[in-house]
Amino acid sequence: MKFSEIIEKLGDGVERHSLTVNKDCNPEIIGVAPVDTAGAATLSYIEGSKFAAMVNTTTARALILPLDDSLLLQATERGIAWVATKDPRLLFAGAIALFYQPFCPSPGIHPTAIIDPSAAIGRDVYIGPHAVIQKGAKIGDRAIIHPNVVVYPDVMVGDRTVLHANCTLHERTQIGADCVIHSGAVIGAEGFGFVPTPQGWFKMEQSGCTVLEDGVEVGCNSAVDRPAVGETRIGRNTKLDNLVHIAHGCQVGENCAFAAQVGLAGGVKIGNGVLLAGQVGVANQAKIGDGAIATAQSGIHNDIAPKAIVSSSPAVPNKLYLKVSAIYKRLPEMYQTLKRLQKKFDETTRSSTNFEKSERSK
Repeated sequence: MKFSEIIEKLGDGVERHSLTVNKDCNPEIIGVAPVDTAGAATLSYIEGSKFAAMVNTTTARALILPLDDSLLLQATERGIAWVATKDPRLLFAGAIALFYQPFCPSPGIHPTAIIDPSAAIGRDVYIGPHAVIQKGAKIGDRAIIHPNVVVYPDVMVGDRTVLHANCTLHERTQIGADCVIHSGAVIGAEGFGFVPTPQGWFKMEQSGCTVLEDGVEVGCNSAVDRPAVGETRIGRNTKLDNLVHIAHGCQVGENCAFAAQVGLAGGVKIGNGVLLAGQVGVANQAKIGDGAIATAQSGIHNDIAPKAIVSSSPAVPNKLYLKVSAIYKRLPEMYQTLKRLQKKFDETTRSSTNFEKSERSK
């Protein structure tokens, strides 16, 4: 495919990003690749000036570049075709979609699938080998259910939602349209509810449900639990990475993104557009405001204000954390300085005490 064809096919996405194009170079492109390992007929991208040196070393035939005149000049001098945009990564994502489409099976029901007669199956649905659809479940139009998926009773799955192999949807779970549940994920299983008594733990039945709104994506081996009463809800277009745990009764807003190994305790409330980096933990009943960000391994025990950026455990403002981190590596030196000052202070104190004793004895 000619580079100019790629730009044309990106269409509205190109115009939306204030595109400029190097019209003097129009090579044949056969695929996309990372900038550091790109082949001679591939397209790659540079996200910002931090990676400027790669323009001089890459073997890519075409690049998506930021709106940076120096980078554009470098690419032109090397004879590399380029397109410049405000958001190179986003435009590159569109380019990937031109060369790669994920596996999408044709509609049909495999003969080994087990479907309860009371289940309602929409139009053009794919149900793979050994999938189980139980009593009262409703599957939307053009949904894709891969092998070994288990859908418990009274589950609702929206149109065009994809359930990957070996994921499980427990009873009364509601999944919206255009969601993706990856392999090994468990949605709507019992929350961790036990009441302590003198005789031991009394199990609190989890009678609530779990709701995933439209466009939610859940990564491999993640869990979103149902509560004792009420619902656990994940807002529209929120994305959960692998190994994420959302406990019973949590309310997560729209357009959030949680990286791997994030864990929310019960009853956590999270606003819209919140970003939680890897291994962030949030304590029971904590509230996180819209647009807040927690960096990797933050431990959140108290409420976080909207748009705040926090780090460390227990979490503190990111600016304070950076100052503390800068001091941390100097602690051994500071400790030695403190020991010398303490020694000097002790010697001065002893000298003063001896002088006072000498004066009193006169």
